Amino acid sequence: MSTRDMCSWTSLIAGYAQNDMPDEALGLLLGMLRGRFKPNGFTFASLLKAAGASASSGIGEQIHALTVKYDWHDDVYVGSALLDMYARCGRMDMAIAVFDQLESKNGVSWNALIAGFARKGDGETTLLMFAEMQRNGFEATHFTYSSVFSAIAGIGALEQGKWVHAHMIKSGERLSAFVGNTILDMYAKSGSMIDARKVFDHVDKKDLVTWNSMLTAFAQYGLGREAVTHFEEMRKCGVHLNQITFLSILTACSHGGLVKEGKQYFDMMKEHNLEPEIDHYVTVVDLLGRAGLLNDALVFIFKMPMKPTAAVWGALLGSCRMHKNAKIGQFAADHVFELDPDDTGPPVLLYNIYASTGQWDAAARVRKMMKATGVKKEPACSWVEIENSVHMFVANDDTHPRSEEIYKKWEEISIQIRKAGYVPNTDYVLLHVDEQERQAKLQYHSEKIALAFALINMPLGATIRIMKNIRICGDCHSAFRYISKVFEREIVVRDTNRFHHFSSGSCSCGDYW
Repeated sequence: MSTRDMCSWTSLIAGYAQNDMPDEALGLLLGMLRGRFKPNGFTFASLLKAAGASASSGIGEQIHALTVKYDWHDDVYVGSALLDMYARCGRMDMAIAVFDQLESKNGVSWNALIAGFARKGDGETTLLMFAEMQRNGFEATHFTYSSVFSAIAGIGALEQGKWVHAHMIKSGERLSAFVGNTILDMYAKSGSMIDARKVFDHVDKKDLVTWNSMLTAFAQYGLGREAVTHFEEMRKCGVHLNQITFLSILTACSHGGLVKEGKQYFDMMKEHNLEPEIDHYVTVVDLLGRAGLLNDALVFIFKMPMKPTAAVWGALLGSCRMHKNAKIGQFAADHVFELDPDDTGPPVLLYNIYASTGQWDAAARVRKMMKATGVKKEPACSWVEIENSVHMFVANDDTHPRSEEIYKKWEEISIQIRKAGYVPNTDYVLLHVDEQERQAKLQYHSEKIALAFALINMPLGATIRIMKNIRICGDCHSAFRYISKVFEREIVVRDTNRFHHFSSGSCSCGDYW
């Protein structure tokens, strides 16, 4: 162009910003200023969108300064773009400051703030902002609902999720794939597969994300056979499969012990012109390792076309913990230590392997190494939602105001399930102490305390849903099976790996996890 004006500069910046090329958009700013062109509201909105996409709060702050210099910071659209930029960069303090200074807020600014808290994983504040938005007379859109359901999925607050879903239905919002996918994910992650399936069946014009979300839900619950049926239905319907589809079905096969099917689907990727990524290799190692095929997993690793990462060796190490194989476990741990020395998980796993096999001298050496390098085991905690309030517990917790009542309840539970055949499994006490003390150590794990509290406070027949920040231990798993039968309760436990749905004395995982 022989002559460029503000319109042409802004058009090019907006084009780059809208086509996921933030660096190119931001790179034009200096040339525009050198040409003595003053950015307008459209220019700033595009530049801030680009800064948010690149997650660069530094350049974002410079653009913020320019909006003040050129007196555009009070504009509601520029202000909303500023807010969104800071939120995408994780600077919620600045996002709130910008929001509070906006003289006239609109739906865009409210949505940007709500989405920011949702991305940060702050479910409680997201819900508070959603309620505040309603009180201020702004109607929620499908963007609002998508952010809110995403935040609720992160904290697993099922009752809150149902309330927002009901609110959406009353508002007349159509169940499009865009919102339906996040509702499906929310129900699945909050422990209600029945509701997740209902949403899947009612979504208009299902897209790939809808199909993948349902497949992922089956995988998380360890419903391997159901996942395989769903996957085959996807193929039959002509759904275009992608990397996520295969990662989900491989995970489902791993959690369901379907080794033959898992190998078949891994090989099938090339039929769909998909090259397996490192996550797919990690999942296959996990598939083989969980099934006890540790030597096969080692051979698979050695045949990988790329260098194994710490995650690959970590998957093998986790399997060695499950099957108490100290030899291969030490070999896998050495590789993890070399590739990712800052990861605190592998030393804990290695210690657990030695402790569970009674190799206390080796366990002591690992413990000494952990102490020298400052590695600390993540404290286990569990939480349960009761009447829209979340109650969190740690092992041997006596900080709750009703702790005496909770402990008394657990003693009653323990007596009843022992009569039904429950025997404490002291293999999960990783301390060199006598049998009586080992049994005592098992009784007050955080999930057991949370369950006792739920049984005290929840009405008869209500499903109990417990979240846990680490993997549920084998003894708690066994105890919960007996409790579900003796007390005639459905119990759903969500740990870091998956869901466990206990009912009538059995678990959805089939005791394979």
